Amino acid sequence: MQQQKMIRILLRIFGSLVLLAAATLLAAWFHFDEEHTLLDAGIRAQFNETFIELPNGVVHYEFGGPVDGEMVVLVHGFSVPAYIWDPTFESLTSAGYRVLRFDLYGRGHSDRPDVAYTIGFFADQLDQLTRALGVDMPFNLLGLSMGGPIAAQFTNQHPGKVKRLVLIDPMVFTPSEEDISLVNLPVFGEYMANVYLVPQLAAGQTGDFQDKDRFPNWASRFREQMQYHGFRRAILSTVREWPDADILGEYEKLGKSATPVQLFWGREDQTVSLEFSNKLLELVPQARLTVIDNAGHIPHFELPAIFNPLLLEYLQREPKKSSV
Repeated sequence: MQQQKMIRILLRIFGSLVLLAAATLLAAWFHFDEEHTLLDAGIRAQFNETFIELPNGVVHYEFGGPVDGEMVVLVHGFSVPAYIWDPTFESLTSAGYRVLRFDLYGRGHSDRPDVAYTIGFFADQLDQLTRALGVDMPFNLLGLSMGGPIAAQFTNQHPGKVKRLVLIDPMVFTPSEEDISLVNLPVFGEYMANVYLVPQLAAGQTGDFQDKDRFPNWASRFREQMQYHGFRRAILSTVREWPDADILGEYEKLGKSATPVQLFWGREDQTVSLEFSNKLLELVPQARLTVIDNAGHIPHFELPAIFNPLLLEYLQREPKKSSV
């Protein structure tokens, strides 16, 4: 009898602990969940921005510069949307270029469709957007970080559309299945994305700068997009798709093309180390590398006074097709 009573007490204690743990996990979910707003036409009407409906959803884009200027298209990276191009956009449009920038799906003010966010999916978005906007002449294409392999795949698929390719601190290697094994787990991965992966993204953005103190509002600006439903799902899907991305294969294919390629890299990049440029130069022999001193992962934003003249000088050269 005494033993049965003890078992009942232990079971009650265990049950209480389970309920407490469940309540704690649930409380953490709601505490970190910032997605309280549906990004729809009503919300977008509050923005002084331009949008277009494409096959996979609405895309936020911006044109700048004279309509008859030489075209430049800007592709941002993993999580920071099109505003990451602010200094470059201003410099290029002031120099007389016609410039297009946009938010990749799942980011900024573009839709967050429930799909697999692969590099190919983003390359298709770039293709559909330029077609829909009537960009039918060869253009200069810039890809930043994850935008690098997106731009490379687009160039490989549509070589006649790209006049010059510029890659800024581009992603070279992707995480392995082992690296992302925890977030790959069903349910647990979604939970970890909500309470850890996505919440740390905003604060982690300052790590892209060599001098973090110069950009105190960078994280708060990033957080605005986090309130719209689907952001977390898009980020998690992108991470889960990385191991299957044949980025090195795309670069190798690019290296066998005649497309001129210019690389810019921040010497102090802690996100995509400068040493990775060696592999990229090996795969893309026609590429030329310019290193920006005292800059991190986004040298075009951190040191625009140095970066912009270098970019303009490159774009103003007559493109020389490689014989590779």
